[in-house]
Amino acid sequence: MRKNLKPFGLLLFFMLLASAPLLAQESQETAIIESRANLFMWSLIVGGAVITLTASVGAVCQAKSISSALEGISRNPGSAPHIRFLLIFGLVLIETLVIYALLITIIILMVKWGQYA
Repeated sequence: MRKNLKPFGLLLFFMLLASAPLLAQESQETAIIESRANLFMWSLIVGGAVITLTASVGAVCQAKSISSALEGISRNPGSAPHIRFLLIFGLVLIETLVIYALLITIIILMVKWGQYA
C-alpha cells in the first residue's frame, strides 16, 4: 500500500501546486462575476483531473492485461487464439472507458458557465 501512496501523494501535491495561482487571484467586484470565475476555475481543475486520472489508470490496466496475456500464451501456446481475442476485447473496453472520460471532460470544459450563473 505504501508503494502506491507515494505517487498519489506526489500527484496531489503537484495538482495543488499547479492550482495555487488560480486560488491566489484577487476577488472580483460583484458576486456574480466571482461565482462565474470560481465555477470556471473548478471546471478546469476537475476536467484536468478527470482526464489525467483516467488516462493513467487506463494505461496501467492496458499494460497489466498485455502482460497477463503474454504470460498466458507463453504457458499454453495452444490457447493463443482465444487469449488473443480476449486480450483485444479487453483492450477495446479499457480504451472505450478512457474515451468516455475524454468526452465528459470536453463537456465539462466547453459548457458556457457564464450563461447559467
